[in-house]
Amino acid sequence: MSQFVSVFDMLKIGVGPSSSHTLGPWRAAQSWVGKLRETGAFDTFDRVEVDLYGSLSLTGKGHATDLAILLGLCEADPETIPIEDIEIIVERINTQNELFFKGGKVIPFVPNDLRFNREFLPFHPNGVSFTAYRGEELISKETYYSIGGGFIVQEDDNLEEDIEINKKNFPYPINRAMQLEEYCERDNLLISEVVFKNELELKTEKEIHDELDRIWNTMLECMYLGCHTEGKLPGGLNVKRRAYDTHKKLIQEISYGTPSQWINAIRSTEVKFRQILKWVSCFALSVNEVNASLGRVVTAPTNGSAGVIPAVLMYYLVIENHKADLSHVRRFLLTAGEIGSLFKKNATISAAMGGCQAEIGVSSAMAAGALTELMGGTPSQSLVAAEIAMEHHLGLTCDPIAGLVQVPCIERNSMGAIKAIHAAEIALETNPKECLVHLDEVIDTMWETAKDMNKNYKETSEGGLAVTVRLADC
Repeated sequence: MSQFVSVFDMLKIGVGPSSSHTLGPWRAAQSWVGKLRETGAFDTFDRVEVDLYGSLSLTGKGHATDLAILLGLCEADPETIPIEDIEIIVERINTQNELFFKGGKVIPFVPNDLRFNREFLPFHPNGVSFTAYRGEELISKETYYSIGGGFIVQEDDNLEEDIEINKKNFPYPINRAMQLEEYCERDNLLISEVVFKNELELKTEKEIHDELDRIWNTMLECMYLGCHTEGKLPGGLNVKRRAYDTHKKLIQEISYGTPSQWINAIRSTEVKFRQILKWVSCFALSVNEVNASLGRVVTAPTNGSAGVIPAVLMYYLVIENHKADLSHVRRFLLTAGEIGSLFKKNATISAAMGGCQAEIGVSSAMAAGALTELMGGTPSQSLVAAEIAMEHHLGLTCDPIAGLVQVPCIERNSMGAIKAIHAAEIALETNPKECLVHLDEVIDTMWETAKDMNKNYKETSEGGLAVTVRLADC
């Protein structure tokens, strides 16, 4: 049976800084509280304990995992919570040592109730357990795993929901890139058209368009905010925001007040080769600076790699095609989402499992394939572009300094976006039948590389820059 992963699973709206260390634990806490309500146990417990394991523990503080757990337990939703409320809610919990649930339930919760364990659970590096008591009586204990991109699972999941989805009669069941390529050739369709037909099994055409537009608007607002916010990022490294200064140097026009007017202002500026590089970098940096500040971003496919896809899409809109409209944006997102799903099905999109190649590498591949389609490439050339982009990220490690998604993570989004554009240009001049390496093969290689990689280079902050850079010098 073909496994179906929707575009809307790959591109999810959430709060930074990390999809696997922030959004995933947040969703896990929400899910656990939801189960307590469903089983009738919610009204019976009076104490909660949370245990973080492995990678979630080692970089939990830097990735705001502890804050995400608190917010999830309080049943706040990462898609809709006003960003300014996050600090208020967390401060209230920490000051009053109490958890506040919907409906008025309040229980004690002190710092020692949230524990960081260096131990790795065998199922996945990102484990979190929730335990509820009434007095000393155990009411509930559940363990969740954050497997990347905001996805969560439990070891004993029977995946009933996935089974029901996969029972649907999708016109184009896809597990491998070769299948996708064959469908496109057989029915003379673009990748985005194949993906759209599959999504119609779950949503109406209007629902698909509305959700794609909502995703894009979130990306656009994130870039706009990042380009117009100065100062330093939180966390203690005192990393200066760079998108603001770069943007200020690139554009003199100030008579715009909305993201749409902003796009038109950029289009009206004279852009040369060096400016193109700077603009793309500015777009990518802006997103990940917002992400590092617990801002709202779109997992693409993760929070740590959230800047690549919007940066490349903005490049197309403001540099390559000034007449582009929402139809182009939708096609880009559909194609990108499908390419990302191939990596999720056959490898990983979790840095805790595969290093940064699983995040920046995958996002660069997604963006390269999508850009190639918009630039007039064939489906086969889009897959070539995705292969090229990932091929040149193979082996990229994850070594965030102090566990913060800042150094080297923010700059890597800029590099991933530039590589995606370059990969698209190479692919557009390539005959796919002459290529030695297929996308399926590079996905398999990425997964084998991930399995061979030392755990110190998989989002644990126990290797690479995370240990060689002296924090006193920062």
